[in-house]
Order: sequence, then C-alpha cells, then structure tokens
Amino acid sequence: MYYDFDEIIPRRNTRSYKWDSTDDDRVLPLWVADMDFRTAQPVVDALARRVQHGIFGYVRVPDEYYAAVTGWFARRHGWHIEREWIVYTSGVVPALSVIIKALTRPGDGVVVQTPVYNCFFSSIRNNGCRVVTNPLLYEANTYRIDFNDLERKTADPSVKLMLLCNPHNPAGRVWSRDELRRIGEICRHNGVKVVADEIHCELVYPGHTYTPFASIDESLLQNSITCLSPSKAFNLAGLQIANIVSCDEAVRQAIDRAININEVCDVNPFGIEATIAAYNEGEEWLTQLLDYLKGNYNFMCRFFRTFLPQIPVTKLEGTYLVWTDCRALRLDSDTLQARLLEQAGLWLNSGTMYGAEGEGFVRWNIACPRSVLHEALMRFRSFVESLSANR
Repeated sequence: MYYDFDEIIPRRNTRSYKWDSTDDDRVLPLWVADMDFRTAQPVVDALARRVQHGIFGYVRVPDEYYAAVTGWFARRHGWHIEREWIVYTSGVVPALSVIIKALTRPGDGVVVQTPVYNCFFSSIRNNGCRVVTNPLLYEANTYRIDFNDLERKTADPSVKLMLLCNPHNPAGRVWSRDELRRIGEICRHNGVKVVADEIHCELVYPGHTYTPFASIDESLLQNSITCLSPSKAFNLAGLQIANIVSCDEAVRQAIDRAININEVCDVNPFGIEATIAAYNEGEEWLTQLLDYLKGNYNFMCRFFRTFLPQIPVTKLEGTYLVWTDCRALRLDSDTLQARLLEQAGLWLNSGTMYGAEGEGFVRWNIACPRSVLHEALMRFRSFVESLSANR
C-alpha cells in the first residue's frame, strides 16, 4: 500500500496539543514531538473495529499484546524479550518516573547526557533525586560521549542510575554498539544501573543501526531496564501506552510497586489494539515513513547550505528532531524562540529546554509534509535576513 506523506491533514481545532496551544492561526508548530502524518492503515482499521464495539470499560492486556511486542523486537532487532520481563504502563515518562522511584532514594544522583530530553530533568527532581550531567561533546556538527567524565561521575557512590537516551533526543545520535558497551561497562563497574529510553528506536536512517542496550550481552541485560513504546514511530502518543523491560524479577516487583504508588498501572483499550496492529502489520508504513523523513532532512540540509550557511545543521542519525546551531545569530535560545514565534509565526523549541549545553541551539520537528517544512524554512530564512538587516 502506498502512503501519501505529502498530504496536508488539518489538525487545528482537533484539540491537538501541538496545533491548538495557540489561538494564532498563522503559527506553524514544529515543536512538540508528534507527527502530522496519519498513522498506518492497519492501526486505523484496528481502532475503528474497537470503536464499533461501543463499550470502553476497563481492559485486560491479552496474550496477543505480549506476542506482538516480543515478535517485533525479535524480527527487527534480534532481541529476544521474554514475556515476563514486560511491565506495561501509560507512557515512557511515567515509566522513567516509576523506575527512579523504585531504584533510588531522595538525594541520590542520576546521570543524564546533556543536551537531553527535558522530561528527564523533571522525572529526576520530582522523585527528590539530583541531576548529574555528563555533557556530550559537540564536534563537527555531531556529538560524542565524554567517557572520562562519565567514569568520574558514576564513580560517586551516591550516583545510582544513568538515564540513557538512544536514539538521542535532541542530538540525533544513534549510539553504536561499541559506545553502548563502554557505557554499560563503566556503569556496571561503578554499581550504576542503566535506564535506556529507547522510544525513538524505530526512527533510524540508513548507515546506522539501533542496538537495544540490553541485547549486547548478559551483563548489560542484568544491569539495565529498558523503556519502549510504539508511540513515536507510529504517531500514537495520545493513546498512552508503553512497556518497561527488565529481566530481574526483584527489579520488576519494585517497579510494579512504584507504578501502583504513582497510579499509572492502567492502560486504555485503544493503546492495546494500536500496539498489536502496529507491531504486527505496520512495517510497510514505517519503511515508507523513514524514507520520507530522510528526504525531509536532506531537503532541510540543502536549504541551510544554500541560504543559511552560517547555521550548521547537526547530523541526523535517528529521530525526526533536528538540532541547529544558531549561535551565529547572537541571540540566546529563549529569545530566539520567542522572537521566531512572535515575528515569523514559527514555533520551535529553545535549546535550553534540554540543559545548559543547549544554549544557542533550537530543535525542529520535521515530521510534517514537505510543503509545510518548506514554509517553515522560508519563514526562518526571512527572520534571519531581517535580523541581519537591522544590525
């Protein structure tokens, strides 16, 4: 089946968080990480069948759900997940929060690699823990890990966890097997458990390979917990479903207690049906999506090289979130975001949302029809040219 990702599907006035968080109809929102594409037809069909039943009470998670999840990761990624390792919950952010609650005490340190997804910070602080940063090193329009710093930070006995983002949001890195192994060895040596947020794992481009952290070897499997969801890859974020994977029964029991304390133990019938359909029948759609997203990224890079060469575009190995280095504009990120919204009607994310290391950068969500991306780029270009003219 052919999917038309160029189709404009109006989202304004649909209670969309992305589109309806402003009353200004001229605003183009390329900020929050959901896509402006209709999801795979098998998912739509499965949800339609569920709607036709007309009763939406409490549900049990069926065997088919676990089979869909385990089958997908075995087929696509060679990772054999046992059914009993899976604990379902309502989202990856709630998952991160309950894992931190289960495995730390207030005052403990949790390592993050900045710039990084902003909810990492809130999940740590909401559980009374300390954010410990292992800043990524920005070189040649990409990022690498400062392993010496990671060794120093994890050697602190008060540091108990590391939140690993793979693929990394917003840096766009898909960490290699060797990089992941070294992270794992450092953390295991220092008694630090790795919590791998792999929500973007399907959004990886040619030349790069997603490696599930827990699949590398038995020691890393034993010393890690993985958070997964079909929400980013299949545009299902509003259906509120995710999975926590741990082979350690004691860890799962602690997480289950925390899930009940946080009261995020129930999922909805639509999330279950969508997950089954996406993992069993959505691969063709995902293949076409990745090709389109890569085309969007290439289009964006050509635009910047031609019209805005002073603004580097970070290399994108995975996700649909593009990180641009705007320091040449001599505006701090928050001011740049505000002025783009006010003067150009373009809503991007300020880099400082992702930590102090994001200063001078902005994040773009390119999961939209190419014509929308082109309009956003034209607005950005006009803003930059106006900025230069007025200096």
